[in-house]
Amino acid sequence: MMTEGWKKSSYSNGEGGNCLEARGALAGSHVLVRDTQNRELGHLEAESAEWSAFLKAVASA
Repeated sequence: MMTEGWKKSSYSNGEGGNCLEARGALAGSHVLVRDTQNRELGHLEAESAEWSAFLKAVASA
């Protein structure tokens, strides 16, 4: 499975735990997110503004 361009969560401990990877879509207006343990299952896609709002909400929780 291709890993180029994907960035692993900074909360990953390097032991393959429950982690996410994200990358910008080719068009640049979307973010792709996938599970590191199940990369073959594909990814979720969100608009960049939605992803930013999600990260902001998680950080403030």
